[in-house]
Amino acid sequence: MATDVLIDLLRGSAPERPAGARMHVAFSGGMDSTVLLHALVRARLPDVVAVHVHHGLQAHADDWALHCRTICTGLGVPLREQRVRIEEDGRGLEAAAREARYAALRSEMGPGEVLATAHHLGDQAETLLLNLVRGSGSTGLGAMSVLSEFRPGRLWRPLLQVPRDELQAYAERNRLRWIEDPHNGDPRFARSHLRAEILPRLKQRWPGVEENLARTATLASESAGLLRELALADLAAIAGADDRSLPINALLAMSGARRGNLVRAWIEKLGLPLPGYETLRHLERQVLVAARDATPVLAWPGGQFRRHRDRLFAMSVLPPVPDGFHAQWDGSVALVLPDGCGELSTQSRSTRPWTVRLASPSDRFRLRSGGRSRTLKNLFQECGVPTWVRERTPLLALDERPVWVGGLGWIAEDGSHTASAAGDVEWRHRLPGAVWLSSRPASSIHDSH
Repeated sequence: MATDVLIDLLRGSAPERPAGARMHVAFSGGMDSTVLLHALVRARLPDVVAVHVHHGLQAHADDWALHCRTICTGLGVPLREQRVRIEEDGRGLEAAAREARYAALRSEMGPGEVLATAHHLGDQAETLLLNLVRGSGSTGLGAMSVLSEFRPGRLWRPLLQVPRDELQAYAERNRLRWIEDPHNGDPRFARSHLRAEILPRLKQRWPGVEENLARTATLASESAGLLRELALADLAAIAGADDRSLPINALLAMSGARRGNLVRAWIEKLGLPLPGYETLRHLERQVLVAARDATPVLAWPGGQFRRHRDRLFAMSVLPPVPDGFHAQWDGSVALVLPDGCGELSTQSRSTRPWTVRLASPSDRFRLRSGGRSRTLKNLFQECGVPTWVRERTPLLALDERPVWVGGLGWIAEDGSHTASAAGDVEWRHRLPGAVWLSSRPASSIHDSH
């Protein structure tokens, strides 16, 4: 690829940006990112800014940062440096460093801005092979896209179809200087092992293997896009406007493959980590076909499935149910409840402090509409409140008598200012499946039980 062809590639594929929106370049100081930064400057793209992430993983990390400053000064490009601390969480050093790096790069970006990275054809082949040996589905085999969402902006990989040999030739023709990261040749790291040991052997036997793997990634990406379109159509058909839970009968009517495709898209839309293959395989047996009155929980790292009656819920892992919580509260400041239970606030300060505790199924409550008192167990069952919400619902009491229950929106008959002030209390929480009964008229709740 001649030099001008690389420049034309960047000019022709650069994403549109609002006026003043910057083009951030992930600049490690290595050969690939040095070529990208140099070529972007020659392409005269506006508002180019380099960002160097200092991981601190190498003894010469400070020297690399100095090298990047020198290169950027010579090119007339502003440089932003981000120092990160790598903390292993069981996934390995590579994954932890990558996550910290992208978090740092994201922090530099504003709405509509673009992050350019120097991933090339060889990187695409490596990514596909890594995902293949990890057992990824079509989304993982799709590997990397040239342009993708990267909130608050977009991620641009303009060199994905360019072989590394062409980048090397560009660097040598333009007499560029770069640094070599020893980690790139360390076989302890999966990507380095592929690069040094596996891909050279594959290329020796099949010279066009990188191009073929990249083509496979493109085809897999197209297939993944079609599957996502189908999943979103299925989600709209069975969930409607409210997709916080899904009807179990509709899920069971689908084939296993179509149901799994829908559930993965649903989980992604909820912003939860995707469950693995085994979790989705157990979903039907452990949750979907459970008895209607059962309360199964199927967890995976970062999330859990729960069932209530005929609905499937997915949520972040809930903390354990608190035990023995009691507090005195007059409403003057917000009251933080135990972990997972939210907080209480009000605009009406009570003349006597309320006792705040978690509701019990045996608590009795008389609605403001009159009638006989009811147990909260009956009220919660009638109104379809899931078990995990009931267990974490706050209750206000005066002289041990309940006067307000979170989510009910009514106060007990009492007549005192202290009891009526409870009507202004607001319960803020993030419990999926909570039913705000204040939207229902009191007459819709039966008092004759």
